Amino acid sequence: QVQLVESGGGLVQSGGSLRLSCAASGRLLSIYTMGWYRQAPGKERELVATINRGGSATYADSAKGRFTISGDNAMISVYLQMNSLKPEDTAVYYCDAGAIVRGLAGPVSGDYWGQGTQVFVSS
Repeated sequence: QVQLVESGGGLVQSGGSLRLSCAASGRLLSIYTMGWYRQAPGKERELVATINRGGSATYADSAKGRFTISGDNAMISVYLQMNSLKPEDTAVYYCDAGAIVRGLAGPVSGDYWGQGTQVFVSS
């Protein structure tokens, strides 16, 4: 019902920058929040940053001051600008969207995930 496609991951040296993008499509009526999560090998998935339709953003402590989340006005795409990257930022980064979609019997609210994009930060 909702497809989220991430891009922008890759290999970068410590101190470098990357910009992740996520584009939503599908039977969308409205997206009310989008966010980025990450999962490092052997660890649980954790919040990086979220943004709501009003533009309010929240960040994990590890992301504050280094990462910036932003979205387009239509709340169809979300971006994560990551600066001053550290090896501990290495993880698969997932896009998440809270959305209302067209269900068979009417609008349905749900939480949707992308497939993830790998970020590797070398020391």
